[in-house]
Amino acid sequence: MSMYYLAAGLAICITMALGLARALLGPNVFDRILAVNMFGTKAVLLVALFAFYSGRHDLLDISLLYSLLNFVGVIAALRLVERGKFFANEDEQAKKKLIEESNNKSDSGDKNA
Repeated sequence: MSMYYLAAGLAICITMALGLARALLGPNVFDRILAVNMFGTKAVLLVALFAFYSGRHDLLDISLLYSLLNFVGVIAALRLVERGKFFANEDEQAKKKLIEESNNKSDSGDKNA
């Protein structure tokens, strides 16, 4: 039975290596993000396989947590690439800061005159 676990682990490691190659050599950023997501998913599979092989079923909780972090990280990376920002009100805050700075400069210019 352990031969099956070894074969499955080897297959997962091979696909992880292929995903890592795609992440490094990808033609665009979206292919690279997708490859990193696939790498994270394969890591979850590898942890789950080890959990079943060793009989430590508590590792399944860790693999589920890692898959959730992988999902959130990929969504954040895609949002950053697509919009160039993480938060929706980031532009508004930057505009307000620029307006305040320009008002402060104009106020100090009036005092010097």
